[in-house]
Parts: sequence; C-alpha cells; structure tokens
Amino acid sequence: MSETFKVCFCCSRSFKEKTRQPPGSIKRLFEAYSRNGKMSSDDLLRFVSQVQGEVHAGMDYVQDILHSVKHHNVFHIHGLIHLNAFYRYLFSDANSPLPLSGQVHHDMKAPLSHYFVYTGHNSYLTGNQVNSRSSVEPIVQALRTGVKVIELDLWPNPSGNAAEVRHGGTFTSHEDLQKCLNAIKDNAFHVSDYPVMITLEDHLPPNLQGQVAKMLSKTFRGMLFRSGSESCKHLPSPEELERKILISTKPPKEYLESQGVQTSRTPMDEDASWSRLASGTNLAWRGENKNPEEEEEESEAVGYRDLIAVQAGNCKNSLKDCLSDDPEKPRRISMNEQWLETMVRTRGTEVVRFTQRNLVRIYPKSTRVDSSNFDPLVAWTHGAQMVAFNMQGHGKQLWIMQGMFRGNGGCGYVKKPRILLDTQTIFDPCKRLPIKTTLKVNIYTGQGWDLDFPQTHFDQYSPPDFFVKIGIAGVPRDTVSYRTQTAVDQWFPIWKDEFLFQLSVPELALLWFRVQDYDNDTQNDFAGQTCLPLPELKSGVRAVRLHDRAGKAYKNARLLVSFSFDPPYTFHIS
Repeated sequence: MSETFKVCFCCSRSFKEKTRQPPGSIKRLFEAYSRNGKMSSDDLLRFVSQVQGEVHAGMDYVQDILHSVKHHNVFHIHGLIHLNAFYRYLFSDANSPLPLSGQVHHDMKAPLSHYFVYTGHNSYLTGNQVNSRSSVEPIVQALRTGVKVIELDLWPNPSGNAAEVRHGGTFTSHEDLQKCLNAIKDNAFHVSDYPVMITLEDHLPPNLQGQVAKMLSKTFRGMLFRSGSESCKHLPSPEELERKILISTKPPKEYLESQGVQTSRTPMDEDASWSRLASGTNLAWRGENKNPEEEEEESEAVGYRDLIAVQAGNCKNSLKDCLSDDPEKPRRISMNEQWLETMVRTRGTEVVRFTQRNLVRIYPKSTRVDSSNFDPLVAWTHGAQMVAFNMQGHGKQLWIMQGMFRGNGGCGYVKKPRILLDTQTIFDPCKRLPIKTTLKVNIYTGQGWDLDFPQTHFDQYSPPDFFVKIGIAGVPRDTVSYRTQTAVDQWFPIWKDEFLFQLSVPELALLWFRVQDYDNDTQNDFAGQTCLPLPELKSGVRAVRLHDRAGKAYKNARLLVSFSFDPPYTFHIS
C-alpha cells in the first residue's frame, strides 16, 4: 500500500505505507519468551515477572492481560498468543509505566506539611492575567483534573454591597462568588476524597467579610473544616480531612489590629492575599468603650475569622524571622518565585527545615501576565508544598507539574520523600551528592499519530519526520536532556536510541518526553508530550501515553519505551 500527498494540481508524491510492525528488538524479546512463535500463559507470566518487574504477578494478572487484547481477534487456539497480540499488549493501557489511576498508595496519615499539594493560581481566569474572562469553567476543569487548592480574589462590587471574584487592577471580567463556591462544592471530590483548600485573596471591608462568611457556611455546611483549637502542634492529615473544605486567608484586619499587629505592606507582599500573621494565640478582643459600629465590625471579623482553618501570613522583617518556627502552632507563609530564589541562595536548608512543619506557598511573579509558569523544582526540592500554577497556561513547566501529580493515583497529594522530612540531617538541594543509581531508557518506536491527526497535519507533502526529546527535571546535578535521531517520512517511527541518566536525588526527579516533527525551514511541529515521576516508574517495556499541550491524553499516540535502574533503586515514599 502507498500513501499519496498532493504537491500541486497536476503532481503528487507517493510513499510506501509502513505498517505497524514490531521493531527487531521486540521480535527478539518475544522469541526469548515463546516457543514456535507462540506464547503460553506461563510464558507470559515469566515475561511480566522477569522483564516487567511484576514480581507479585500471578495467573490472574496474566488472564487480565489476555482479556485486554482478546477483542482484537489475535489469539491462537487454547489461549496461545502470537507476536502481534504480544505487541498489542505492550502498547495497551494495561502496560502503563505508572500505577493505575485512582490507586492511592502513599501514607495519607501524616500532617499536611508532609505532602506536595496540587495548587492553582488565580483559578477563575480563562486566559492571561490582564484582560481575560473570569469564569467557573477553569475552576471545574482544575478540580476534575486533581487540583486541590483553588484561589479566589475577592473585591467589593462597584456598588460596594457584595463581594465578587476578579483580578483587581486589571481589565479581566468578574465572576459571581456564589457560582464559584457552588462549582467548588460540586466538583471538589471528583478525583479523590482528600481535602480541598480555598485560598482567599481578600480585599473586603468587615461587612462584606461577614457576608462571605455566611455564604461559605451556607454553601459548604458540614464540609467546612473548623480547627476548634488555637493550640495545634501539627496540621491534620489528608486522611483526617477527607471530604472537607479548608478556608485559608489572612485574619481580618480588625482582628490583627486588636492584637497590636501592624498591617502595613512589606516588600514581599506582592500577592495581596497575604498579610502578617497575628503573633500570639490569644483570641480575646482588646479595647474598650467602642461604639456600636465598631462592635459590629468586630463581630463580622470574628465570624469571618472563625472559618479560617489555615491562617495565612507573609514574610516579615528579616529572612530569618520569616522562617522562624513556632513549635506550638504551624503556619503558612507565601512568597513569589523571585523571593524563593533569593532565599534558597542563602537559607536553603532553613527553608527545608521550615517546611517540615509549616506550609509554604509559592506563586508566579507579577510580570507573568501571559499566564506562563516557573520551574516548580526549585520549590519542591526545598520542601514547598503549594506551588501555585496558572493552569490555563501551557508549556514545559505545566507539563512537569502535571507529571508530579500523576503520582499517588492522581489524587492531588504526593507524599514528600524522606530526605525532605529528616529532622536530623537537613537536606541541602545545592550540595553535590554522589550518584545513587543510573536510569537506562531505550526508545523503540511509536504509533497512533495517524489516528489522532489528519494526514497533512505535520507535513503537507510527506509523512512526518518524528524525533523525541527526553530529559530529567530534578536537582541541578541531575537535570539533563537528549534527543533521538529523526525517523524520516514515517507514521510508525522506529528508533534505536538508548539514554543513560545518572541520578543523585532520584526521589525528586521526573522524566519528560516531547515528540516533534522535524521541519527544515520552519519551527518543528508539536506531536505530544508527557512527564513521569521517577518514584512511580515501573521497569520493563512500557507504553508511554502522550498528551497534548494542555495535558489532555491523546486517544492513540504512544511511545514504546523500556526503563531500568542500575543498580536497582528502592524509593522510600511513606
């Protein structure tokens, strides 16, 4: 068979259509585990145990594999399968490099500070940070893809009689607060029952804060988590907070003033959702001889403050004070990406120590008006739990974020590795550590683009010329990237590329892939991407499913890749 491309009205080019034949390396692998061109159930069990590393697999596991390819009519009699059936199994979803979605396998009984949490920034915006539309749609989409922290900016409406959601000081539109709260309520636990946190960037007077408190109480009712005690040495665990909504914001201004805390802005207060955290834990109101209006304002503030499950604060005074740890009460602070980079240059280990008990939220700098994102590894390698991302943006940094939270069944919470929780030897991400293991990756082939894309999507006059870029995102020493050779004029490319990644901190590493169509004269065309967390990666020959720019999985496009660690490495997650 041939494939024809029109060059002009009277000319055309024909290319011999290559079929989905297994590459030679896969044929040899099949021959090693089959007899007379046929593989029995026992042979398949031997393969999944010895090559795929499924050491606990039994005959039930094999039967599930056989059933997954049965409807393709590729069986021999008596359940024996031939090469095409074996090849189809290797490319199936049953042969994923990650545990199946929904399978939570991390310890979920530790304090919240022990987890990375999937966190959104300006969650209501549909596009850029300047003039895009505000809507509940991105909130719904974020929650339904596993995001567990939603940010809402609250401002008085033009009449001053109600709160609305909008990005203040810009030309973005506003959205109704009640619609946003309803969207959160209806979708909060679509992916998992673990808690959802709402971070409020609050620009409201006391009377509107009181209104918001009533709206929150009425909307979420028993779902709202109230701490109930001002003395709490550790944050609750995700398991304790199942199906709970947590409100996180600064305490009301009037409450801060009553505690004698200054409310002036500091240089780090770029994100207006953060104000100084009240010092001390005495919640009794101070001051006497107040008039009725003042008492009403304080009453509104008290009602609003009582709903705050996680009090938010920003860094104040010196960097040392910012990272001071109150052993009686964990807290949450926020800083933008630039301040984080400044802090880790001089106080990296102090940041790691602080995040062992306290929450840290990192948000994009104000100049990212296009909703682009920053490198989350700087925050993660220093223990920061809440890396606030513009989910409406695209690009490599968002793909890395999505890759991290494919871990732990995609539930929105990923347990931090032990190295970040060790209180005796504080981890220093900048320290050059010895190599612990080497990840070997072989990229064999790929398929599915002919089904997911039109014939002329990549090249007008010929089949595509695919190549793969592959790399590690992790601590600086481990970060590296490579690329395969280009497979010219092939919908079903075959590569013979092997890559070695030496890893000093594999616990904090992610492996990313980006497939492109090579073009001589123009920019290379995008053909898929994905990112995989190394602590979850299964060994053996695996089908790596590709995603579009926004992170949505293609229906058919996949790579066939093998993974192995030398020496074998055990990841300690719980």
